Amino acid sequence: MQERPQGYLPPDQPPLGAMISLGFQHVLTMFPATVLVALLTGFDVGVTLFASGLATVIALVGSGMRIPMYYGSSFSYIAAIRGVTVPAGATAPNPALAPLAQVGIVGTAVVNVFAGLIVRAVGKARLDRVLPPVVTGSVAVVIGIALGKAALDMATGTCCGSPQATWWTVAMVTLVATILFSVYLRGRGLIGMLPVLLGAIVGYLFALVYARELVNFAPVAQAAWVRMPNFHFPAFGDAKAWATIFAIAPIAIATIPESTAHLYQISLYVDRVAEEIGRKKLEIKKLIGLNLILDGVGDGVNGLLGGCAGTNYGENNSLMVITRNYSAPVLVAAGVIGMLLGFVGKLAALVGTLPTAVTGGLAIYLFGVIGLQGVALMMAEGVDFFDPKQLAIGASILVVGIGGAAFPGGNIPIWGWQLPSIATSAVVGILINLIFLIFPPERYVPAARMAEMRASK
Repeated sequence: MQERPQGYLPPDQPPLGAMISLGFQHVLTMFPATVLVALLTGFDVGVTLFASGLATVIALVGSGMRIPMYYGSSFSYIAAIRGVTVPAGATAPNPALAPLAQVGIVGTAVVNVFAGLIVRAVGKARLDRVLPPVVTGSVAVVIGIALGKAALDMATGTCCGSPQATWWTVAMVTLVATILFSVYLRGRGLIGMLPVLLGAIVGYLFALVYARELVNFAPVAQAAWVRMPNFHFPAFGDAKAWATIFAIAPIAIATIPESTAHLYQISLYVDRVAEEIGRKKLEIKKLIGLNLILDGVGDGVNGLLGGCAGTNYGENNSLMVITRNYSAPVLVAAGVIGMLLGFVGKLAALVGTLPTAVTGGLAIYLFGVIGLQGVALMMAEGVDFFDPKQLAIGASILVVGIGGAAFPGGNIPIWGWQLPSIATSAVVGILINLIFLIFPPERYVPAARMAEMRASK
């Protein structure tokens, strides 16, 4: 018997129980990165979780439940924000400086909204000239592969300064279980849409038996059942406010290709599922202007409440691709759960007991899927790597992005600055593409040579 295609499209609403379990899986996916960014930048974890959930719900409602994305804290902003929250001579962030950094985060909101309005005014076709598939697809590959080191650091314990064989064993059990669930349970209803959650549970239980020292329940006992997140407004009146805006807000320009790549990827897979189940294509990629505006709204929510700057999450996109679940109502449920985690201290602490090794096993799979989604996007859009223009753009993005990730903190030392590798690779690709737009090779290469090049392909 032929397997019947299954999946949820953005407008679809699963039963309540399924919505909660599927939503919790999204929370589990975004939780490690979102919390890690908060810890590295000195922001309150409860506020960051609440703000990410609220930003997600607002974005989903603002898109008319058409853009299935989860909005969490972005690694691209870590270096710039730490430049504000880490005092000179210190190694750890000072939470008291977070309100000043929030001013810059509000600035990123303005940049994203302005960019979205421009895109809506000029149209997607013109945007595609500046951000062609070779740029967005290559950036997606960089995002996934450049994060591979972070995944392995978590899987081996290197991230915590104590690499041990037990960490790697737990991570591998989690990885293999998640892969087996995602492949062999596919098409089996709700259970087939929960491979990441099931894999995490298997890894958690295995850690409790095999490496009990990796699970610490002390924070759960110490946490209050109900806590008030430490909300605080931006320090607009600070003398360094404008300097902070100029230090943080420009990073938003470099993250636009990342957000665009995420939207194009998810649009590709949503339309594929729609075809398979006999429904109309949604072509979400046409909403790129709205997507950027919603990115800005998300940053505005974070900046005003005390959460860290963010974007839509590639990890959650990977989860949707693996599970074929693109339901916007499920993401609303995830946003609500994320908001509740900000108030329910014991629940947040319990989720926080998930061993880092388990998270590393999940990350190996999820980050790899992000990279391959970029490859799938370029294949679907017919990117021609026999064309030297496309080859030059893609090659430059890959080497700058992936090579730059090997530097400490993923920041490339250039001209005395520490430039985030992923954002820098995107800018490099955009600039190279602009050279070809301003000076079209067709104008300078002899016609006979161009014909020869086409014939050779």
